[in-house]
Amino acid sequence: MSFSISGKTAIITGAANGVGLAIARHFVDQGANVMMADRDEDRLKKEVPDDEEESGNSRIFAGDLREKLSQSNLINATLDAFDRIDILINASRQVLPTDTLDPDDDSVEIMLQQNLLASLKLSQQVAKKMIEQAEDAEPGELAGSIVNLSSIASQRSRSGLMGFSIATAAMDQMTRTLALALAPSMIRVNAISMGSVMSASLKQSLKDTPGLREDITRHTPLGRIGHSSEVAEAAQFLSSNAAGFITGQIMAVDGGRSLLDPVETAAH
Repeated sequence: MSFSISGKTAIITGAANGVGLAIARHFVDQGANVMMADRDEDRLKKEVPDDEEESGNSRIFAGDLREKLSQSNLINATLDAFDRIDILINASRQVLPTDTLDPDDDSVEIMLQQNLLASLKLSQQVAKKMIEQAEDAEPGELAGSIVNLSSIASQRSRSGLMGFSIATAAMDQMTRTLALALAPSMIRVNAISMGSVMSASLKQSLKDTPGLREDITRHTPLGRIGHSSEVAEAAQFLSSNAAGFITGQIMAVDGGRSLLDPVETAAH
């Protein structure tokens, strides 16, 4: 069974930096048609200049995907550019600290909106298009793949990361529930549960927190921080026909971190 995604069309959110950008670059290199979506239009344009966008297999879309209109515009832009949608990678996420006992702290609401609800609404809209595309498909033929980015923080309790932990735990349950709902339509839904992978937020945390790198590697059995390219390769596998009998699963890409239980160490 092939891991190939060549010729498939993918929407990748959070694609202006970090892990989302790494996934987008990898998918382009693997021959997929990629719509890179993010709020940061300037960074998107740096990654995909106008001349490359016109001639290559990547396009950019700038908009706030918490808004329904932006989601609809993203889908229409993708269909205009590539005629179909085969893959959705929900890689847009936000990591904020939470003051657990402060009733005025709104970080939980912010991360639920950004990390969970925006991904849910976009997944629902994209799934409708995938189902329409599959109307003439052969019985049993796969109609599409949705991959969500989650975190092992969903399984860990740490007061300073309460909002992020809640949002990722909900993301895992959303993944399983959508997988059940979309299985009859031959759309697979899985998630990648990341440990400490070199994301934009982790880079900033490493700068701001002396000793954090050593703390992370000490609590990671493989003894290092993960590369964003390793998440991109996992996303490719879950998006490809090689994973055709896999749905509703939360794949840990964490260097073995979830095998341990050090709650005092941040999980990003």
